[in-house]
Parts: sequence; structure tokens; C-alpha cells
Amino acid sequence: MSSPPGPTGTPPLSVAFCPCPPLLLPRVAGRAAADTAGLRAACATAIDALLAAGPEVVVLVAPDAEGRYGQGDAGDLRGFGVDVEVPLSGGVRPGGRRTPPGLTVGAWLLDEAGHAGTRVGAGPRDLAAVVAGLSGTVGVLALGDGSARRGVKAPGHLDEAAAPFDAAVAAALATGDAAALAGLDAAEGARLMAAGVPVWRAVGALLAGRDVEARLLADEAPFGVGYLVASWTAR
Repeated sequence: MSSPPGPTGTPPLSVAFCPCPPLLLPRVAGRAAADTAGLRAACATAIDALLAAGPEVVVLVAPDAEGRYGQGDAGDLRGFGVDVEVPLSGGVRPGGRRTPPGLTVGAWLLDEAGHAGTRVGAGPRDLAAVVAGLSGTVGVLALGDGSARRGVKAPGHLDEAAAPFDAAVAAALATGDAAALAGLDAAEGARLMAAGVPVWRAVGALLAGRDVEARLLADEAPFGVGYLVASWTAR
């Protein structure tokens, strides 16, 4: 059953913010799977909240995606050492688009949650148009990592500005501050290798002016990369 429209006259929209490193999959992480167990649990909580709202379509948005993806498209993680293929929505269609790793991990997270409904993939620049073109209730799975410069052994090595940058994102996610997300510094995010910034900016812009109920579920950097998990309901 759909929820009544919010104060803006638009239907409520639920968002799950999750990181999307292939290491979230135990088969990819191998012996390091225990290091990502807490993140998987937090992602499951955020996605359960998203699905509890009963969206007719879940839109996955990932920083490495461009355009729109849909029924029959699929991705794999063979480049990360495992023979795993994950359809985005429904089965794999011959000749379908290949989803990038971010969307592939997002589809896996939805599979793990038991979601069998309709899914659509989008790039950050395409999110607003994709959501506007859908009928019925919509939920968004926003995929993206924080800075990869959080430690001396991080992929981008240590940058002292990385932790404060991620902390500002965490504060915006915790308080439901869509304007703060929309206003994130894209150039600084790129410098700090914070891959999630384009996605967070797009979601912030999408929800501009709406009241947001928010929960920050995880704020970790186990491999020198910031991983943030949050649950939002915008009215």
C-alpha cells in the first residue's frame, strides 16, 4: 500500500545509502570477509527499510554507471577473481548491457535481501530523469564509497583531508541534510578519491526542499576507504 504524499505533494521516497566495493561479497573478500561483516549487516538494515516502504521500482544509482539500465542487463565480478554474474532485473538477456561493478554489487545486495521486484539502474547524471519517468512508488539504492585516502595503506595513500571530508558526508547522512549532499565539492571529492560524491550530490539534488527522516547506520574505513551506510525517508 502506498504512503500518502508528503508536505510537498510528492509521494514519500525511501533511500538506502550503501558502499559498493566488490569486497562486500564474501566470495570476493575471502579471508577478509569478517572485516566487512558489519558493513553487510548495516547494508541489509538500510535495504530492509527501503523495501519496507513497498516501492514498485527500485532505482540503483552508482558512480561508475552512465545512462539507464534495466530488464535483462547484467554484470559480473570476474575481474575481481570470482565467477559471479548478477542480473540487474530479471534474467540475463542476450545482447543486454553490461552493468558496471557498482550496479552489480547493488543488485547483489538486493538479491541478498530477497528483493525480486523491478529494478532500474542509472548514472548520477541520469538519476533525476529516470525517477521522473517512472510511475508508481520509487525507492533509491544510492551506491558509493567515501575517500580512498584514509590511511597509509589505502589505495590512494593517506591524505589528512580525507577523514574530515568523509565526516562531513556522514553528518549530512545522519541529519538528512539533502542540501549538504547536493553541495559537496566535486573537485575535492575527486582529489580525495571519494567515488560516491557524484551519487550523493545527485540524491541531494533530487530531494532538495523535502523533509528527511535519517539514520546513519555505519561509518567505517577498514581498508583505508570510507564506507558509509544510511537510511532516509523523504517526505
